[in-house]
Amino acid sequence: MIEFDHEIPSMQTIEEVLSYIKQRVAVSKPGDWIWVKQVFLTRLKEQRYPTREELDRVAPENPVVFRTGPDASVNSLALKLAGIDEDWKVDDGGTGFAEKDPETGKLTGILRNCSRYLTPESGLKSPTREDRKASLRKLFADYNRVGITAVAERDASRNEVELYTSMHQNGELSVRSYLSLHIDSIQPIEEIRARVQSVAKGDLYSGDSMLRMAAVKAYLDGGMLTGSAYMLDPWGTSQLYGITDPEYRGIQFIPDEKLVEILRICFENNVQFMAHSVGDGAVDAFIRACETLEGDFDIRQQRPVICHSNFMAPDAIERVARLGITADIQPSWLFLDGRTLVGHFGIERMSRFQPLRQLFAAGAIAGGGSDHMQKIGSLRSINFYDPWKAIWVTMTRRAHWLDQPIRPENALSRVEAIRFFTINNAYLLQAEKEYGSLEAGKLADFIVISNDILTCPVDEIPNTKVLSTYVGGNLVFEQKADR
Repeated sequence: MIEFDHEIPSMQTIEEVLSYIKQRVAVSKPGDWIWVKQVFLTRLKEQRYPTREELDRVAPENPVVFRTGPDASVNSLALKLAGIDEDWKVDDGGTGFAEKDPETGKLTGILRNCSRYLTPESGLKSPTREDRKASLRKLFADYNRVGITAVAERDASRNEVELYTSMHQNGELSVRSYLSLHIDSIQPIEEIRARVQSVAKGDLYSGDSMLRMAAVKAYLDGGMLTGSAYMLDPWGTSQLYGITDPEYRGIQFIPDEKLVEILRICFENNVQFMAHSVGDGAVDAFIRACETLEGDFDIRQQRPVICHSNFMAPDAIERVARLGITADIQPSWLFLDGRTLVGHFGIERMSRFQPLRQLFAAGAIAGGGSDHMQKIGSLRSINFYDPWKAIWVTMTRRAHWLDQPIRPENALSRVEAIRFFTINNAYLLQAEKEYGSLEAGKLADFIVISNDILTCPVDEIPNTKVLSTYVGGNLVFEQKADR
């Protein structure tokens, strides 16, 4: 519903960001919060955050938040209203901090994992329940248009679960939907236990072939594109990410001991656990927690999921394969942000970035996703959810604005790329016996496409058109082939 109040333009420069904020100021009251969400600084021409001073200049009477993931760049009024000054520290048991200029000690306006301290009072129109349902119907239809028959909602709130349930009861789902209930790791462990148990005892735990919820989702670290993913080695100082400490390695949101306890609770209740884990340090922490419990539980049977798993040390690949930990990886990050990441980390360190070939060779199960966040439209969305472009990225390792592929030794074959987006995803959703391949006894989810992606030139794969889409043998989309 990000565009319910107004259409949000594509922003590719700092000036376009500031221009959009000025437009919102013109139609807002003084004091209204103005949010710019998920415009990744790595995709801006200047490749940096808008500064506190720039935000002050265009919105002196409105608090402004330029938020990407758990991090944000804010203006002076937003800092004041949040009670954040030079002496401020996180006080709710969570992690995070406010960046300071190393020379002056003044706040830069960049907040690491502190968006929860910002309390928006927006003048935007609020969608009704029916508005949300209409938007989901439109989105699901577009998923069907590009050949998607099942989705994983990786961070569902209680309200979103209720919305999916209502739509399912009314026969309005055209994609199989697998939900993961959000859990806030800051909560006391007993509250987390109660939330996990509510999933295990809920009506959707077993569900049916169209709607199911048997998983929970937490956040283990920050973002790769905001400079807060938790890494094994220091990030390195960077104007792009606003990093001034040469020893800074990002932020691990959940302490090791608590992570083990959360996993134990999930395993005891047979609820699948997944954690947003971007950096190789966060991935290592996830694996170590599973190793701690290896003697008490069959990890392979539990199928815990490392969401994103963008950076993986070589030993991590072997460990996830041995334990049966799974990985949910999105190639859109490679295509859209590879240039920035190569520029910051260097091509050698990028050998750890989305090492798909190594995962397949080790026998680990990795599935492909989109990390679709905002907007409807398979290529205009953040991030793109067009599976044909994503398949092409896994096979070529090509990135926007780069002439050479990124670590092409980690590219997948055609068959592996198809498995990555079909049967492997069904395995991650614990549904490989129901769908993910065309076999006797499975549900008839299939598509008819315009070309043979096993034989056509590789660069024609992104141009693949879906002619028809079937879910459970029922036609949910059809179009005529181009002549």
